[in-house]
This record gives sequence, structure tokens and C-alpha cells, in this order.
Amino acid sequence: MRAKLAVLVATVGLLVPTAPMLAHHSFAAEYDSTKPVSLKGIVTKVEWTNPHSRFYIDVTDDKGTVTNWNFELASPNVLVRSGWTRKTLNIGDEVTVEGSAAKDGSKMANARVVKLADGRRVFAGSSGGDQAPQ
Repeated sequence: MRAKLAVLVATVGLLVPTAPMLAHHSFAAEYDSTKPVSLKGIVTKVEWTNPHSRFYIDVTDDKGTVTNWNFELASPNVLVRSGWTRKTLNIGDEVTVEGSAAKDGSKMANARVVKLADGRRVFAGSSGGDQAPQ
């Protein structure tokens, strides 16, 4: 019985540290750099979470249909080092986002640059390897 318990504890001890790796993904696994998106919409939600921050915007098409898009950003730490604060994006702000669409066709993208309501362009800390705008 003790041997089985020891094996179980050892197995759990080896698997627990790998759990964060399973939750994280590479850019290429989820997004397609050959499918650029540029969308304008109203911010509906902002999440400052690890490993990636996210924000959501309502985009209205030519027919008046509203679609909510999910944009992935860098981690909060990377965003802060790039000049962001928790007040950079606010619910109700109109923004334009440039990035790469999700491979699965969902209304999700990896943001590269966000043009804020005041006209400033901020680098989104994309994991896609894009550089900050010049």
C-alpha cells in the first residue's frame, strides 16, 4: 500500500508543474499571421489576467449586425512595461485593432496594435513576433 501511495505522490508531483504549460499556447498554434484583421468597435470588457490579457469589442458590420470579438494581448507585466495602465482601455471606448485572426475562424484575434479613442497607437505586446510600431 505504501508503494502505491509513493508512486501516486511521485506521479502527481511530476505532473503538477507541467499544468501551466498545457494551459499556454504558441502564437502559431492558435493564430494565422497570414490572416490580418483590422476592426473598429466599442470596448465591452477588459481582463488583466495571466498569461495573457484580453479585451472584447463590439463590431458593427454594414448590415447593422453586432459581433463581439475577443482580442488577446501580452501579459499585464509586458503591457505595463510597454506603457499601458489599467486605464488605457475602458469600457465604452471606440478603438481600432490590428492583429492576426484565429485559425479556427472564431471571432478571436491576437492584437498587434490598438488605436485608442484619443488617436494614440499602443503596442499590444503580441506573441506573434511583431515589433512595436515606429
